[in-house]
Amino acid sequence: MDKKTFVERATFGDRSLYRLEDLAELAGVSISTVSRALNDSDLVSERTKARIRQIAQTHNYAGRLRDKLDPVRPTSRTISAVIPPPQGRDQRISDPFLLDLLGGLADQMIERDCDLLISHVMPSDLDGMLSLLSSGRSDGLIFLGQSTVHEDLNSLADRGVPFVVWGARLPNQKYCTVGSDNLKGGHRATSHLIRLGRRRIAFIGDVEPPELRLRFDGYKQALEDAGIAFDPDLVRPAHFSLEAAMEAVESLLESGTEFDGIVAASDLIAIGAVRGLMKSGMHVPEDVSVVGYDDVRMAAYSSPALTTISQDVGKAGRLLVSKLLRILDGQGVRSELLPTELIVRESCGA
Repeated sequence: MDKKTFVERATFGDRSLYRLEDLAELAGVSISTVSRALNDSDLVSERTKARIRQIAQTHNYAGRLRDKLDPVRPTSRTISAVIPPPQGRDQRISDPFLLDLLGGLADQMIERDCDLLISHVMPSDLDGMLSLLSSGRSDGLIFLGQSTVHEDLNSLADRGVPFVVWGARLPNQKYCTVGSDNLKGGHRATSHLIRLGRRRIAFIGDVEPPELRLRFDGYKQALEDAGIAFDPDLVRPAHFSLEAAMEAVESLLESGTEFDGIVAASDLIAIGAVRGLMKSGMHVPEDVSVVGYDDVRMAAYSSPALTTISQDVGKAGRLLVSKLLRILDGQGVRSELLPTELIVRESCGA
């Protein structure tokens, strides 16, 4: 809203504020200063804190100020986990890896005495992201992926909005990310199949999202390192579903393209690929070795048990929460890259 609309709303009838940036405009300070003041950060002077709190009370700011001003109530924070808009796929909260990551976040919220909200809003632009804080229900945001909104996330960082992102490091990034080493993970998965003697290795999965693009780049790099020519006919796009993976395998088989290994962009895709192979009368791992990615809970119990690349969602949850809380306290944070691990099970044969 423009300044005129904001002043009219604050002056006539509706005197409640719902956005940190509105409060910052009235106080004549940055959004980050408002956030720090409301969270009693030592980086903000007591005089400025008192002025911002007074403005917030006057306009019935619908944020977390009541917890700061009421000594009887315990001080806690509410954090929203946000799923960015899907990029070329139907991303659902029921996705196994997303559930594991949310579990890691929830465990840390309990330890830190924080509430966790899962936003059903899928913001597709900057205004949509800003609206997530406008209700005052959340103190900060954790984005579970970057999708197509990297530049909008940079704009949020410029505005001082408190958030962190589970995702890849991207060029000219202005915000804090925590993510696994997807490049090395894709390289490790492919190199394992090469060590087993596989030479016609397919890649199944989307390659547009930043994290998955890095896994694909690792796949190509491993082939190059082994002196194996990259064959684009061995690449098949697939959404994050069993059905899409089965269709990708069917497409490979119908094309007559020979392959003896599959690197899947996720465990769900890998399990669907195994089903597709078995449905076609092929055997795993005798005919085709398969490696997944994520090490979701079902990976160890699939048939055959799935070889995969593990991401430490427990540590990811700890880091995402701790870094966001530090931002809310006015402290500096930096991005962090977590190692991946190859988990060898039955689907590769060794």
